[in-house]
Amino acid sequence: MSKANKEKWVVTSAWPYVNAVPHLGNLIGSTLSADVFARYLRMKGDEVVFVSGSDSHGTPVAVEAKKIGISTEELALKNHQIIKDLHQKWKISFDNYTITHNPTHIKFVQNFYLDIQKNGYITEQEIESLYCENDKLFLPDRFVEGTCPFCKEEAARGDQCDKCQKLLTPLELINPHCAICGKSPTIKKTKHWYLDFPKLEKELKELIEKNDIIPQNAKQMCLNSIEEGLPERSITRDLDWGIPAKFKGAENKTIYVWFEAVLGYISAVKEWAEKIAKDATLFDYFWKDPKTKTVYFIGKDNIIFHLIVFPGLILAYNKDKKDGEKLVLPYNVSSTEFLMYENDKFSKSHGIGIWIDDALKLASVDYWRFSLIFNRPETSDTSFLWSEFENNVKTLNDNIGNFIHRTLTFLNRQYNGIIPKKLKYDAIDQRFIDKINNISNIIGESIETFKLRKALRDIVDFAKEGNVYLNEKAPWHLIKKDKAAAGHVFNICSQAVYALAVLLAPFIPDTSEKILFYLNQPKLSTIEWNSIKENSIKEGTKIKKPEPLFEKLDIEEIKENLNELIKNKIKEGGKELVSYEDFKKLDIRIALIENVEKVPKADKLYKMAIDLGSEKRTLVAGLAEHYKIDDLKGKKIVILANLEPRKLKGITSQGMLLAAVEGDKVSILSPDKDIPLGAKIE
Repeated sequence: MSKANKEKWVVTSAWPYVNAVPHLGNLIGSTLSADVFARYLRMKGDEVVFVSGSDSHGTPVAVEAKKIGISTEELALKNHQIIKDLHQKWKISFDNYTITHNPTHIKFVQNFYLDIQKNGYITEQEIESLYCENDKLFLPDRFVEGTCPFCKEEAARGDQCDKCQKLLTPLELINPHCAICGKSPTIKKTKHWYLDFPKLEKELKELIEKNDIIPQNAKQMCLNSIEEGLPERSITRDLDWGIPAKFKGAENKTIYVWFEAVLGYISAVKEWAEKIAKDATLFDYFWKDPKTKTVYFIGKDNIIFHLIVFPGLILAYNKDKKDGEKLVLPYNVSSTEFLMYENDKFSKSHGIGIWIDDALKLASVDYWRFSLIFNRPETSDTSFLWSEFENNVKTLNDNIGNFIHRTLTFLNRQYNGIIPKKLKYDAIDQRFIDKINNISNIIGESIETFKLRKALRDIVDFAKEGNVYLNEKAPWHLIKKDKAAAGHVFNICSQAVYALAVLLAPFIPDTSEKILFYLNQPKLSTIEWNSIKENSIKEGTKIKKPEPLFEKLDIEEIKENLNELIKNKIKEGGKELVSYEDFKKLDIRIALIENVEKVPKADKLYKMAIDLGSEKRTLVAGLAEHYKIDDLKGKKIVILANLEPRKLKGITSQGMLLAAVEGDKVSILSPDKDIPLGAKIE
């Protein structure tokens, strides 16, 4: 990496718990927002390290592992790989996506706390702690649930109330119960190591007050907490799963997850420098240079930990250290409000919401990226609504897609794909050219002030201006009398198309790459943010034949597919036992396939006409990859006849064909004897 005089950034996103796949709210609240910011900085030419990872030592993963009966390590490593792969599919451009259960992080955390202890910020205390007699263990805060003593929220945890944002201890909860078995715990004595936050109050207050980048609501929340008085916080836990504490006498103690996961922002850069960049000096180059700006993208429920706990740890570590040895303090903590789902909370157990693995099965990644940023909950809680998702994709298509396709198809048809010459500007031209020349500054300013939603909406408005310019100039009429004048218009439009390719790159990179391909320009990785100008696309450039960038979505079909995914996950999890009475409700019958035809624009689907003896029906099934049409005609099959009809690619399917599935193998269930059509299976 070049060490030229550029701005240096460490960009991070909140570490997702490894007990489950993140949902859309988790993604927009941290990872996706951070990715947009990091991509922009790289295009601007700054030096950037973008890191995060799976929070593997938290009590949520320990609780989940106990519930499903496997080792915590096995669950953590398995889910980490799943989440890492999903982030790649979402085009999240991490320089290092790691996991807290790795040697670099473990060693760093242990040494970090020994340094803080030497600096006089750690004390030992014998305390009373909640103990579950049923599970035979002391209950760390996330193992305890109960009623918040401040706002009376009944779903508070032993470390924090998500509703009022107060930091808690398990003993403060009203009517506490064990999160594993639900039983009421007893109280026992145990010894723990504490971080002396009262010693840090003055420095933390000054740090927060002087930071003009932090949003006012987050700043005030933290100042209120400091004003009330910061308590000493226990940094050890009585847990088997976690990073072993190295304090003298702390055998069988582990570091509390919130006091080690936030240090992952530091250790992940150390791991990147040593193992990926292969230059260990880069760790100090980024983390110990006071000019480096560190930015943390989080949800609002994590504000206290990132603006008080994490900076407090750095201040305690930095005590008496020389310049060049100190870790840099946060430049900004960019927090979002909550993303709801159809005005309700995301809940996997209740089948409410969309998880990032399912989302990619329903629509392309750029539709999701665009829609989530377009409605990013920057100042208030926002609800994901299917109607808005449909409108957002329509906005993308009608404005950006329409302008680009109009421009490129006209150039191909009328100018053989050759960018025409530019003539003298008139007032209309000049107004649009001025906007092209300045648009990267406008969008860049919004991104740098963390207004990602505004930035994307301004890009859409720029595309609208392109359509207005085209309509004002009407080159389809102009070309009839002056082909050169019409070509001049499309030269200017091609510059705007290039501008859109650059501007969209941090938000929807796959689409940006396609636009650059059609314009016959270099790949996105070589494109710079400041490359937008009135002569970005040279006269005489031969462009490629374009195809539409976007397509209309069938939202009702997508919603039906989501419901099927949720049902299947519940079945796979073994959480739903079906009684004999439930089974009797299923109307499973013998049918005959009379005709089969392919479904247009659906490589996997067949439309089948079937005979049930007493009636004829239509079925749509994904069998095209497994059976030829002639193999299915005349075949007796087994169908579920009383399933609610479902529309697939505009065709109503009146039932479900039953088949055995093992990996890539699919085998239709058929009777082995001559059973009459319509016969019921019981």
